[in-house]
Amino acid sequence: MFSPAMSPIFHNRELERLHAADGYTRAQVDAIAAALAAHGSLRLTPLPTGLYPASSASDPGASGYRHVWVRDNVYVALALWRGGEPEAAAAIARGLLAFYGAHRQRFDVAVVEAGFDALDVMTRPHVRFDGLTLTEIATERWAHAQNDALGYCLWLVSVLASEHLFTPTADEIDTLRALVGYLEAIRYWSDEDSGHWEETRKVSASSIGTVVAGLRAWRALLRTARVSGLSTVAARELEMAATALIDEGGRALLAILPAECVQISPRQHRRYDAALLFLVHPLGVVENTLADLVVDDVCRYLQGLVGIRRYLRDSYWAPDYEERVAETDRTRDYSEDIEARDVLLEEIGGEAQWCVFDPIVSALHGARALRGGAAADRARQVTYFNRALAQVTADWACPELYYHRAGALVPNPHTPLLWTQANLRLALAALRETAC
Repeated sequence: MFSPAMSPIFHNRELERLHAADGYTRAQVDAIAAALAAHGSLRLTPLPTGLYPASSASDPGASGYRHVWVRDNVYVALALWRGGEPEAAAAIARGLLAFYGAHRQRFDVAVVEAGFDALDVMTRPHVRFDGLTLTEIATERWAHAQNDALGYCLWLVSVLASEHLFTPTADEIDTLRALVGYLEAIRYWSDEDSGHWEETRKVSASSIGTVVAGLRAWRALLRTARVSGLSTVAARELEMAATALIDEGGRALLAILPAECVQISPRQHRRYDAALLFLVHPLGVVENTLADLVVDDVCRYLQGLVGIRRYLRDSYWAPDYEERVAETDRTRDYSEDIEARDVLLEEIGGEAQWCVFDPIVSALHGARALRGGAAADRARQVTYFNRALAQVTADWACPELYYHRAGALVPNPHTPLLWTQANLRLALAALRETAC
């Protein structure tokens, strides 16, 4: 098992030279930021719609990573906002609202319970789409039952609006009302969805918690009296409805956490899942002792030499994945036949190690250090920042993950991944705030 005391395995020698093992001065943080900027490691290039593809790789192949994922874009927006680019963050919020406004019937059909089949993922609001045209990708079946993505959208838009970064129009507010109505109609607190990892449907704490975060932000926005097209009475009614939905989600979380899923089926039951980290930071849904348990679980049971596993027995990018799986099947929808991929993973320990988690662990400890000033939090912030920095490749790119190929841990082709870039930006911003 990995020990936090172990030195990270750097893949970029210049960053290894620049890193500090015991703590950072602002000058050292600035030097790292300058090096990353000089090589374009954290460059994020938007589409004309203001949204971002999952990867800026020149040849995404059959992965579909040229498309827009709602979840990834929310983290990009958060990184842009925290990094001093609020206009770009607001453009993402506008882009997501434009897409869901154009396809609002996905929300309305569920609410009126006409023509909606909860088991048919293609009738669900789409969470992956063409970011250039803001159209659905109707030719490809996808695991669109992802309530977390909708919760993230609601959270981002509501937070940015509450922070006065943009003012939603009456039509945009109406789209958000429909989104909330949809979450109520499907009973999000007990709905089986594919969640962050787009796989087997189950009742997941990470999805429920993300929706709770979105509803809390929506309720806070309603309380600001800055909501276009709503009377005071209407806003109050929506606020009360949001509170009732938050309470439903809260009760469900208490019954599941610190696990991800407590359903009995072996396909669904999951004690540890790194997606739970996001409920601690940046969403702030899980706090105090329970937050400590979630973070410690991930670091104890899922942490590897280079990155952090999504969950135990995760077969995505299992050892020698490129050689064993055809390119057209590597990122296909496995939500209904995960067993077809699971046969690739022969033993625990061969799971891919992702690069999106270490920077979040660093940022959350940085936030704690700012609040309480504890030396232990500062130390863990530095430890996990250095692990995140060490994941940057020799040619200065931020990978999706490292997987086992011929016995060595190497990046997969989804490099650079914008979600990784965004999270490393968040960790860097947090480190700048705590540096001496």
